[in-house]
Amino acid sequence: MKYSQQIGIVAALALIAVCFMPWIEIPTLKIVLSGTNGKVNDALTFGRQVVPHTVYCSLLILFFIVQKVWAKRINLFLGFINFSWAIKNYIIFSMCRPECPEIKPALYLLVFFAFVILLATFLPKIKLKS
Repeated sequence: MKYSQQIGIVAALALIAVCFMPWIEIPTLKIVLSGTNGKVNDALTFGRQVVPHTVYCSLLILFFIVQKVWAKRINLFLGFINFSWAIKNYIIFSMCRPECPEIKPALYLLVFFAFVILLATFLPKIKLKS
């Protein structure tokens, strides 16, 4: 695909931006959780999920830019890790505990952009020497 690397870079930047949007809302506790704020109380905290996503996406962007075969192979591995981390976040944040949280569109966008990044890693544009 001609523009797969540019699409992957834009999707990685969008995924980082989605981490700053609200992911879920717990109406009875009046708490809104996102990738930057995952603390419900002292006993229940989800952590700052923006940190691993930022690290993965930064490395993905770097390897999208590098036009070497080894960079594209590492990028494929990082794309799978990032997608797995997004699925983990979706499962943990949307899980019903005493009550089910109200899921915001940003949590769906998180998984969508991680999948787009994964697809972009499958389609590298690289010039090979004959």
